[in-house]
Parts: sequence; C-alpha cells; structure tokens
Amino acid sequence: MHQLFRLVLGQKDLSRAGDLFSLNDSEIEDSLTEALEQIKIISSSSDYQTNNNDQAVVEICITRITTAIRETESIEKHAKALVGLWDSCLEHNLRPPWKDEDTPHAKIASDIMSCILQNYSRPSVMALAIPIAVKFLHRGNKELCRNMSNYLSLAAITKADLLADHTEAIVKSILQDPVHAGMYTKELTTSLTFRQSLGSAFRLFFC
Repeated sequence: MHQLFRLVLGQKDLSRAGDLFSLNDSEIEDSLTEALEQIKIISSSSDYQTNNNDQAVVEICITRITTAIRETESIEKHAKALVGLWDSCLEHNLRPPWKDEDTPHAKIASDIMSCILQNYSRPSVMALAIPIAVKFLHRGNKELCRNMSNYLSLAAITKADLLADHTEAIVKSILQDPVHAGMYTKELTTSLTFRQSLGSAFRLFFC
C-alpha cells in the first residue's frame, strides 16, 4: 500500500488525508484494494459510529479511491474489495435517525454505490454487485433504495440475465417492507422486463 495511504489509514490521520488528492491516480492505483480492505476494518470497529475522526478519514479516502478507480478504469481489478466493503455496510444500521441524516454506514454505501453500479455494462462487476445491491432495497433507507433501484433499472436494460436470478428477492424486498409500503403504492412507476434463458418475462416495479 502507498505510504500515504498507510499513514492516513493506519494512524487515522485526518490532517494528512487531504494530501491523497495531490497524488497521481496511477501512483496509487495498485494500493486501492488494500486500502479498501483497511477501510473495511476501520468501519467495522465497535466505536466507528460515534468516532467523527474515523468517519471523516474514511469518507475522504473513499472519495479518493473511487475517483482513482474511475480515472484509471480499474473497476474490474478492485471490484471484489469494493463490493466487500459495500457488503459490510449491511451488517450495520442503515436507517436514518431523522430526516436528511444518514448513518455512517449508509454514507459509505451511498458513496461507493455509484462507483460500482455505473459499471452496469460490465458483467464481471455486476455478477459481484447485484446480489448485494438487492439487499439494500429493504433496509429502511428511502434515498438509498431509490438510488439503488435506478441503477438496477439500467442494469436490467443491458444485462437482464444477471438480475433474473434475483427476481423473487427483489419482489419480496419491495412488497414486504413495512417502512416503505406507502411509498411503493404511490411510486410504482418504473417497470423492468427481465428475460430468462427460456424466454419468460418478469415485470417488476421499483421504488
């Protein structure tokens, strides 16, 4: 791992975190998977949800990492680590404590979601991401759910076969979510058609 990432993440040094943006993307690209794994350790610690310093360090590092992944077009190389961090967010509370306020792990999930799902045309990335993405649909976070379903809509258009195996889970996550039941009733406006290998079609509605 690049020495600056090692310093910032190892010591959780917020004062040096901004210096990561002075480095060239190519200079840190080889370090991104290891940095993501270190972020996962930090964000899984028992005091992370109340530690503002650690949250700020993680937020800055994730922004730097996702920027570098986009600029170097290295999503396939780092997808496993990125999705692993994303998946770890599901182990924590994602419900907003009050309006317009996300939990620390919901912020992480939101920050890396676009980096992953904007690559909906890359089968290897989607194969890792979609099983995790559908789990976020019923975790009680309205904004996260809406954004997630928008990306899944794009994935359904280009790689419908990858979503077909998760049809039942998606339907259940929508219909069985008591928190968003009213919202779904009003907002079932986007339909997607999924084609399975035998040619059968499924029509789903997202939030």
